[in-house]
Amino acid sequence: MSMRTLTRADRAQLAMVFEVSAYPKPGNVDRCHDYETTRLEHFLASAILARPALEAAERGGDGPGALIHRAVECTSGHRGGNTHFGAFILLIPLIMGGDIPGAAKVVANTSVDDAVEFYRAFGKTEVRVIQGHELDVHDPSSIVEIRSRGMTLYDLMLYSAPRDMVAREWINGFEMTRRGADLIHAAGCGQQAVVEAFLGLLALEPDTFIVKKHGPEVAWKTMEKAREVREGLRDLQAFDQECIDRGINPGSIADIIIAALYIALGEGWEWD
Repeated sequence: MSMRTLTRADRAQLAMVFEVSAYPKPGNVDRCHDYETTRLEHFLASAILARPALEAAERGGDGPGALIHRAVECTSGHRGGNTHFGAFILLIPLIMGGDIPGAAKVVANTSVDDAVEFYRAFGKTEVRVIQGHELDVHDPSSIVEIRSRGMTLYDLMLYSAPRDMVAREWINGFEMTRRGADLIHAAGCGQQAVVEAFLGLLALEPDTFIVKKHGPEVAWKTMEKAREVREGLRDLQAFDQECIDRGINPGSIADIIIAALYIALGEGWEWD
């Protein structure tokens, strides 16, 4: 019996589940590693609870800002903190547009209202920001400032892009998402393909979540160590344990891998 055709919401949920389940992904929560306050089951719960927002994105009608906000609200029913906010920033326009070209059209046509809804969603998360560079998501005057400047959600992503690789995907046409999907296809089927793609993107450029948490030097060294793993010069398991011990988690790469899995699944990638 053949499998039924996956909806866009199906693909998004599977992408979230496959990413967190793959092992080992250096430094991140997976089937063998939890963090003290964020565990595997928090990520799995988030993937399930997000369904109404993902289906709403597939139906269309609401703007991406409101849909990202809805996704955050849908997944607030656990104590694991922010699990998929960055992933929602990428998944929502991809679901709305269907693919990368469609998503590029969605993000190019966002509104000021989208920006306001996004900032309200942002304020409900525990997302780490670089101090002194961002509009304060906890300051109500920031929304007034967004409206007075006439900033769309695309403008906000453009503002954040130099310091945030997830925001940068909106600006560069989902470039790393595309690379990640290509790496997944090249690596074959199953969870090992997710690990290979994760390492491939981690070796490509410094993870900006690591930059925000530990500084640029640690992010660059982490990128270099990922390259050494890919070249057979460093043991993957030892690298993973080192990242776990030091609290170095490439969260932005994980978000982009989720988006890449969504694309790969739509292109026929086989996960089993």
